[in-house]
Amino acid sequence: MRILALFLALLGIAPAGAAQGERTHGDPALLDRVVAVVNNEVITRLDLDEQVRVALQQLRRQNTPLPAQDVLERQLLERLVTARVLAQTAKETGLRVDDAQLQRSLERIAQENKLTPDAFRKALESDGVNFNRFRDELRNEILITRLKEREVDSKILITDAEIDNYLKTQQNLGGKDDEYSLAHILVLVPEQASPEQIQAKRSAAEKALAQLRGGADFRQVSAGVSDAQNALEGGPLGWRPASRLPQIFVDVVRTMKVGDLSAVLRSANGFHILKLLDKRGNETPVIVQQTRTRHILVRLNEVVSEADAKQRLFHLKERIDNGADFAELARLQSEDASSSRGGDLGWLSPGDTVPEFERAMNALEPGQVSEPVQSSFGWHLIQVLERRNEDMSKERQRLLARQAIRARKSDEAYQEWVRQQRDRAYVELRLEER
Repeated sequence: MRILALFLALLGIAPAGAAQGERTHGDPALLDRVVAVVNNEVITRLDLDEQVRVALQQLRRQNTPLPAQDVLERQLLERLVTARVLAQTAKETGLRVDDAQLQRSLERIAQENKLTPDAFRKALESDGVNFNRFRDELRNEILITRLKEREVDSKILITDAEIDNYLKTQQNLGGKDDEYSLAHILVLVPEQASPEQIQAKRSAAEKALAQLRGGADFRQVSAGVSDAQNALEGGPLGWRPASRLPQIFVDVVRTMKVGDLSAVLRSANGFHILKLLDKRGNETPVIVQQTRTRHILVRLNEVVSEADAKQRLFHLKERIDNGADFAELARLQSEDASSSRGGDLGWLSPGDTVPEFERAMNALEPGQVSEPVQSSFGWHLIQVLERRNEDMSKERQRLLARQAIRARKSDEAYQEWVRQQRDRAYVELRLEER
């Protein structure tokens, strides 16, 4: 069980919550000062010290050599700033996470750790993590995930030509999509950076690569240099098929041996260093379970609030439970393109829908109608019509190709979008002030 690692992962994308937990004691006049201004909010020295405390504890548990204190502080402050910008953007666009959904997420995390909710809370506290703080970080993680789905994922387009090229490449590789376990260092370049700024970032990446080639620990260099969200964990990307990697990564890792380091790679959002940790062949599954589903969607806008949408769907569900026809109500009430088909989404395979929708759909028996379910698109009533196990076909292969291309584009687009949000915000760093 890696409770502290889970909390640190949340810190990588979510801003400090109101609950600060245990802090290093000292002179309040010295410690509780502003170290950054982000638009109309501030980050205090106490906020940063809490991040440093948790990060150091995690690095020690991983037996990772510690970066210099000032280097670690600068890296953590920059992540706090980016996280605060994203949380502000989410809230400004009307996204909210109610207590009921937060509680469901906490219960799911506890279950994944094979713990009861009470035991999970005690495990957090035994790791020195304040539970209220964890709740705040989790709420913000959900907010930012929804923001990503709405602002990035929903705008990604995949053409038939891209799918054809992907399948042709797979065929040239013998139909296999090898998987790679990589560690990654990212040095971000600001949007519209000057030549001098770009050169400074390139120099930082080249210096990091020289340290690595000189025998420095990858995790230590990552913690002190990388702007990636998982830098404190050593920058692991996990196992990814080639189709889930940017093309500039694929071109390099195909020729690398396990343990090799790449040269410094340049992309639109910065400079990258890769280390190949492992490699394996990937066999595409032959049989998949598909679910035929229909739904009614109510979208949120300036007039329709979350409470209004939920109430409207509760009323529609009551009518369905009392014998009203789901398809007819979908034609009249749903705000999705599927309304003309009675809400029918056809046969869905794993990964075809957003996670919240898929989890709710998978929990239903054929014929069952869900309670109102929230996703990045709005609020849904979901009904499962039937399920089947389907053999792989050309149509399914194209769908898998579409999913792989979408995942790769999403990763790239999200990094670029986060950089743009950070660059557009008013940020004043005061870490060096005394």
